[in-house]
Amino acid sequence: MSAQHRTTVPGAPGSLARSRPRYGEFVIKAVLLAAAMVSVATTIGIVIALLEPTVEFFASVSLGEFFGSTDWGPLFNPPAFGVWPLIVATVEITLIAVVVAVPLGLAAAIYLSEYATSRTRKIFKPVLEVLAGVPTVVFGFFALTFVTPLLRDVFPFLDLDGKNALAAGLLVGVMIIPIVASLSEDSMAAVPNGLREGSYALGASKMLTSVRVVVPAAFSGIVAAIILAVSRAAGETMIVAIAGGFKSVFTLYPGNEMATMAAFIAQAGSGDASVGSIAYKTIFAVGSLLFVITFAMNYLSARMVQKYREVYD
Repeated sequence: MSAQHRTTVPGAPGSLARSRPRYGEFVIKAVLLAAAMVSVATTIGIVIALLEPTVEFFASVSLGEFFGSTDWGPLFNPPAFGVWPLIVATVEITLIAVVVAVPLGLAAAIYLSEYATSRTRKIFKPVLEVLAGVPTVVFGFFALTFVTPLLRDVFPFLDLDGKNALAAGLLVGVMIIPIVASLSEDSMAAVPNGLREGSYALGASKMLTSVRVVVPAAFSGIVAAIILAVSRAAGETMIVAIAGGFKSVFTLYPGNEMATMAAFIAQAGSGDASVGSIAYKTIFAVGSLLFVITFAMNYLSARMVQKYREVYD
C-alpha cells in the first residue's frame, strides 16, 4: 500500500497518531477537574474557618473541662463548658432516627429491587426520593404540632415535654429514609442476576434469596448508605431546633427537651453572644467537634465499602 493511501484511510492508526490536538478535550478535562476540586476546596475552607477560633477557645477552656463536665451554659454566670449534654442529645436523636430509618429504608429497598415491577419502580422510587426534598423546617413544625400531641394522646405515660427528643428523632428518621432506601436499592440492583438464579435453582424462595443472597452481596453499599444517613441525621438542624428544643440538660430520657450540637450552633449563631467573646467561640469549638464526628463516619463508610467490595466483585 502506498504512503498516500496510509495517510488517507479514515480511522487508521497512523492517521490517529498524526491527528491535530483536540483542544476541546483539554477544556473538558480542565472543567471536570475544577468541579472535582470544588468539594476539596470547600472542605479545606471549612477547616481553615473553624481552626483559629477553635484554637483560641481551647486556649481559654481546657479539654478536661470541655469533655469532663456535664454542665453546659456558655452564657451563664459563671459559664460552664461541659459539652456532654450536646453530645448525648445528638447521639440520642440520631439513634432514634436510625431505629426508624434503617428497617423502613431497607424494607423499601428490598421491595423496589426484588418485588416491584419495572413500572412500579419507576413510579415509587421518584416519589420516595421526593421525600428528601421536603424542607426540614416542615418536618420540624410537623413534629411539634402533630407528632408530639399524637404521642401524648396515644402514650400519656411518657410524660413528654412540649419539645422533646423523641418526636425530633422520629421525624429525622423519616427524613433520612430516602437516603437509606435509594442508595441501598441501587446497590441491590447492581447484584448480578446469576446469584439470584443460583439461589432459585437450589429451591430458595424470593424472600430467602433477598435476605440471604442479595442483601449480603450488596452489603458494602448498604453500610455506606446507613452511615451516610447517620451523618445526615447527626448534622440536622431545623428539625431538632424546632421539635427538640434548645435546653442543654444532661439527660438520657427522650421525652425531655434537649439541644443537639447543631441546634446549639443555630441558637448561638443568632443569639446574644458578642463576636470574639469566649461564648461566641464555643460555636466554632462545637462545630469542629461535629465536623470531626461527621468526617470520621464518612471515613468509616469509605473503609467499609473498600473492605467488603472486594468480596463480591
